[in-house]
Amino acid sequence: MKFKLDENLSPLAASVFIEHGFDATSVREEGLTGCTDDHLISVCSEEKRVLVTLDLDFSDIRRYQPSGLDGIIIIRSYKQSRDYMIEILKKIIPQLKAEDITGKLMIVEDDRIRIR
Repeated sequence: MKFKLDENLSPLAASVFIEHGFDATSVREEGLTGCTDDHLISVCSEEKRVLVTLDLDFSDIRRYQPSGLDGIIIIRSYKQSRDYMIEILKKIIPQLKAEDITGKLMIVEDDRIRIR
């Protein structure tokens, strides 16, 4: 799987995926900061990347249908510091290695993970 981290996540968070053998890039590194959600999802689709974001707009499955994408991971956490986000991402790595989320929406909360 390949991942693209939205601008609301530190580009350093991509290293969590890279350290575990995944391909990961950041919206910030690619100069896509400020682009529309529609453009971002289109880029992810073209590049066959799972979008990792804090943006709840992407949870609207009527507008962003996961079935037509490589997947969307939305992190919903009370804490949003860079270090805490990295810890959250480390927690989901085993699940990503065990389960293909292509075409699915993964909601990651502080104490649980839901996949639709």
